[in-house]
Amino acid sequence: MQSQPAEDHRLSRGIKGRNLLGGAAAVVAAVMLSGASGCVFWDPAHAKIPVPPVSLGARDVAFPSGSGNEIRAWFARGERGGGAVLLLHGVGSNRTSMTARARLLHGEGFTVLAPDFQAHGESTGDVITYGARESLDAEAALEFLRRKVPGERIGVIGVSMGGAASLLGPGPLPADAFVLESVYPTIGQAVRDRLTAWLGPLGAVGELIAPAMTDLLGAEIGVSASQLQPITRIGALRAPVLVIAGTKDRYTHLAEAESLYARAPEPKRFWAVPGAGHEDLFAFAGQEYARRVSAFLEEYLRAAPYVAESADSATAEHIGRRTRETP
Repeated sequence: MQSQPAEDHRLSRGIKGRNLLGGAAAVVAAVMLSGASGCVFWDPAHAKIPVPPVSLGARDVAFPSGSGNEIRAWFARGERGGGAVLLLHGVGSNRTSMTARARLLHGEGFTVLAPDFQAHGESTGDVITYGARESLDAEAALEFLRRKVPGERIGVIGVSMGGAASLLGPGPLPADAFVLESVYPTIGQAVRDRLTAWLGPLGAVGELIAPAMTDLLGAEIGVSASQLQPITRIGALRAPVLVIAGTKDRYTHLAEAESLYARAPEPKRFWAVPGAGHEDLFAFAGQEYARRVSAFLEEYLRAAPYVAESADSATAEHIGRRTRETP
């Protein structure tokens, strides 16, 4: 990762070159966008990945992706008939952030695959695209998993950008169950929320410059804002979904998570984690996370297969219906 002064210079130069922001607002935005996350919005987040924990029993694997990159991952085979889970990390992270989830699920007999998205960890790639190119990596990872464990039902746990990647591009993925954690509804909201959070008392400035910053982000990564709208894709899911959000999340507000959930088809569940921010919800909620997520995946990956109801036969009472789980 580059030093912060170099990052600030690169971001400020990009903003000036496109004449999108100016004056004090541009300076503040540049500092906050690079300083808060430790890197410029779109810079690669490559990292040396250690060997997988012995307790996980995983091995390193690699496979090609439609993003044009080689994807590196950990693969741990579980019990036959136990189901499989694809673990998709968030932006700027890598497969190591999913270690605790992998241990939990593998310990319960699930086969797990935890990849590094393109431009993350040890996978190749030169720019982070917030779910666009990463959706092709998710697709490739699911296909890899199906080849390794044919006949197993497969679930997906997607954290933030990982959840978006499971819905965007060629998706939604043809998986059998989804756990979506802290997923942004639109990239415009994601940029606005971060700017207002980082600028604190100057949050109103963030509201004003968010559209320009969203345009800048799209220009840098080569993806339009219309391609980064999970909320317009979640309705095409044909599998059960558990949407999880922190009640104190400043980067994806609870109301935004609820709007994403409202667009999802049945069967669906919603869990608002009291007091949690935009963070590792397993680390935050511990046993309660393990109980809820494990039970959800066991229900839909080990019971009789769920068959999605066609849109034509869906009844009116299904539309907008909520199935909220209480804390």
